[in-house]
Amino acid sequence: MIDQVRPADLAAWFAQDADAAPVLLDVREPWELQTASVAPAGFTLVAIPMNEIPGRLAELSEGQRIACLCHHGARSQRVAAFLNQNGFDQLANVAGGIDAWSSHDPSVPRY
Repeated sequence: MIDQVRPADLAAWFAQDADAAPVLLDVREPWELQTASVAPAGFTLVAIPMNEIPGRLAELSEGQRIACLCHHGARSQRVAAFLNQNGFDQLANVAGGIDAWSSHDPSVPRY
């Protein structure tokens, strides 16, 4: 199952399993990361564009608790579903993406 987690609730979602390394997987394109990015706070930020995920799957571990992030939540939901099909089970989609994050954290620009 893929949880839908708002940015304000992400820390609590990560804390549900203290033994799993918390990872925010940003699946946006490099230009999007340059436009607006999240500062890691209690989690590791991993940036892999959506279309590179299959070839870079080895960079992720099934022992991680992974929340996927994109612009509005559609791409990250597809990546989370792909990860789930490939044996990952501690997954969330950041509902509303970086756009919702910018409402939660005004230091993140909206685009």
